[in-house]
Amino acid sequence: MRAVHARLRSALRLTLESGDMAVDDLLLYCRGFCAALDGHHRGEDRTLFPAIAAAHPELRPVLRSLEQDHSMIDYLLGGLQAAVDRSGGPEELRRHLEGVGAIMENHFRYEERKLLTVLESLDLHVTPEEALGPL
Repeated sequence: MRAVHARLRSALRLTLESGDMAVDDLLLYCRGFCAALDGHHRGEDRTLFPAIAAAHPELRPVLRSLEQDHSMIDYLLGGLQAAVDRSGGPEELRRHLEGVGAIMENHFRYEERKLLTVLESLDLHVTPEEALGPL
C-alpha cells in the first residue's frame, strides 16, 4: 500500500511540475494520474476492503470512512476530467490537481495509519493489482 501511495504521490507531483509544458502534454499527464488513482481506489473498494471487513469487522467504520473519501476524490477527479475534456488551461488544471492532492494526501495518511498493520496479517489470495490497482 505504501509503495502504491508513493507512486501516486510521485505522479501527482510530476503532473503539477509539468505546468510549463505544452497544454496537450499536461492534459496527458492529468489523464494518466486520474486513471491511476481511480484504479487504485476501485481495487480497494472491490477487493481489499471487503477482505479486511471480513477478517476485522471492528474496522468497518474506518472502511466506510475511506470509501466516503473515495467517493469525494472520485467527484473531484470528475471535475478534473471535465477540465481535461474541455482542454482547460494550465491554471485551471493546477487548481483541480491541488484540490485532489490535498484530499488524497489526508486520505492516504489515514489509510496507512489505520490499515498497514492489518495488511501485514491479512490472508488475501489475489494479485496486488486486484487489491491495490494497476500500479
